[in-house]
Amino acid sequence: MFLKSVEKTFMVLECFGHESMPLSLAKIALAANVDRSGAQRVCHTLHALGYLERDPEERGWIPGKRVLDRSFDYLRYNPLVQHAMPIIGELRRDTGERVDLSLFDDLTIVYAIRMQSKRQTFSATLVGRRMPTFMSSGGRAMLACLPDDEVQSILRRSDRKPITSKTITSIPKILGKVEEARRDGYAFAREEGLLGEIVLAAAICNRQGRPIAAIHVAGSLSEWSVPDFRQKMHPLAIAAARALSDG
Repeated sequence: MFLKSVEKTFMVLECFGHESMPLSLAKIALAANVDRSGAQRVCHTLHALGYLERDPEERGWIPGKRVLDRSFDYLRYNPLVQHAMPIIGELRRDTGERVDLSLFDDLTIVYAIRMQSKRQTFSATLVGRRMPTFMSSGGRAMLACLPDDEVQSILRRSDRKPITSKTITSIPKILGKVEEARRDGYAFAREEGLLGEIVLAAAICNRQGRPIAAIHVAGSLSEWSVPDFRQKMHPLAIAAARALSDG
């Protein structure tokens, strides 16, 4: 039942997830592990369908506007995203800081809603961004809801490369942060994804108690002390997550 041609097409599209510049045909062929002729046919087809475009400066291929249509479809079909919007909006007003909703996807989390504060980096404004589960506050909040064997499996299978100089990569230390999240009801990360940023998160669970998402609140160390941030934000994040959890 598995169609290799479809796999090849998506491998070409996924090449752009690791780059921020237009890709030449040669780079696409190498990244997707296909021959140049196959890459050319896939790119031509995706271009005809609107899923790839030529860079205006003729430096190579870039994702096309039709890709956004499929993101819209996913968000429109996801009932949690629909239900979360008013709660996330209220939390953003109450905190005055960036508030995100992330979805659990095994080794990574993916941001589905992002409501910005007054200062942000460009990447922090975009839905669809993925972060490793092991190092994100939302990921650890969700790990705290899983049995120990599943947590260990995720950590063993993760590529625990640091994102900043403060990223915790040691499995025993990560497990300590997961235990902290179990104790407190929320997870906290300091400068692990972005220097100068502090983030706390609470997990959203389904009726079976399985984690499906998390709510994050992010602040700046230039404006908050860690104790003040945790004290003010954690009850708000936990209440929002509980409002979206089943059970």
